[in-house]
Amino acid sequence: MRKSEIKRKTTETEIELCLNLDGSGQTKISSGIPFFDHMLCLFCVHGLFDLTLTARGDLEVDAHHVIEDIGICLGQAIKEALGKKEGINRYGQASVPMDESLAQVFIDLSGRPFFFYQGRPLVGQLGQFDLELTAEFFRALSNEAKMNLHIHLLYGENKHHCAEAIFKACGRSLRQAVCLDPRRLNIPSSKGVL
Repeated sequence: MRKSEIKRKTTETEIELCLNLDGSGQTKISSGIPFFDHMLCLFCVHGLFDLTLTARGDLEVDAHHVIEDIGICLGQAIKEALGKKEGINRYGQASVPMDESLAQVFIDLSGRPFFFYQGRPLVGQLGQFDLELTAEFFRALSNEAKMNLHIHLLYGENKHHCAEAIFKACGRSLRQAVCLDPRRLNIPSSKGVL
């Protein structure tokens, strides 16, 4: 099993998480931001990742620090759980519709962080969740996991559906990228390192 445990404590947040890349989509998530918990659950269910996460932070200020720091910790956990990345597919892509919305996500576990978002601006509130923080979460995730992450929201009207399509597509794309290829025994790079 490819697992990782991460703990992070700052003056703004305190986060503990346990990630299993070879799970079945079981989650126990408590960030203090119910809509974000729902999105993380969808990410894990569709990626077949097991995730236990507790986060406390300065939500009285806003949710920015908690959401970004969860992205940092989850990215670190992905990187740690992958180890040397021997035998992984490396690349993943997924297109996910959610009613009137359609999102595409492309991932390369290259060891080089790069985040790109294209599509309708994600603005507005869903409960305590500021949609603008979606990009902050995925940017932190990409930076710490050391992966290329390209998100395209092709279209969508309902903000909830747009966010849901993105998180599901990211889970499915990452699942494909971290899966082991039985024919590949080494690192999936002509350089011999990722």
